[in-house]
Amino acid sequence: MRLFSTISNVFLIGCLLLTVSLSAQNAQKAKSLLDEVSAKVKSYENIQIGFTYNIQNLKQNVNQESKGNVTLKGNQYVLNFMGVTKIFDGKKNYTIVPEDEEITISNHDDNSSDALTPAKMLTFFNTGFKYAWDISQSVKGRKIQYIKLTPVSAKDNRKEILLGIDAQTKHIYNMIEVNKNGSKSTITVNSFKTNQPISKNHFTFTQSKYPNYYINNLD
Repeated sequence: MRLFSTISNVFLIGCLLLTVSLSAQNAQKAKSLLDEVSAKVKSYENIQIGFTYNIQNLKQNVNQESKGNVTLKGNQYVLNFMGVTKIFDGKKNYTIVPEDEEITISNHDDNSSDALTPAKMLTFFNTGFKYAWDISQSVKGRKIQYIKLTPVSAKDNRKEILLGIDAQTKHIYNMIEVNKNGSKSTITVNSFKTNQPISKNHFTFTQSKYPNYYINNLD
């Protein structure tokens, strides 16, 4: 009986070590793919993205969908979403709300906890997460490989994030964010264009275009 027990223990330890080893290999494979995505994003002069944003919360009977677009160059961006335009010229944020004829201007604090800009949305996954290789799916003839991101911080309101990556182009196809409160948001990329001809003033806020707007300067 003692011999049988010893063999069983050795077998269990072997299985545990194999599981840990495979988990580590999958995590490294996931991190390597994310590194490729980051390198691809940084190689472009500019990026133009058209996207769909969907948020669901079954407990609150919420299911809303909106479309938007964003142009990125370095850390500068112009975002159009839900009737609002946001411009970041590298120093200041400009939020333009045509419905209220109001513009809010504020300095940008890169160290702020809520300073997740559209540019960072393409590379936010580089720190603060555990990585796992997840399922792959075929979407309109494209192989989409999912990476599961689990926040390291217990204070993070997000339970997990599934990042869908086009296996061929290494571009992000979608991002599914599951929160601890039961809500789920999905950003799906409908169009992804790179190195487009844009004017040198594309990320410049021109106040003369909004003569009747109220200017709310926070800084």
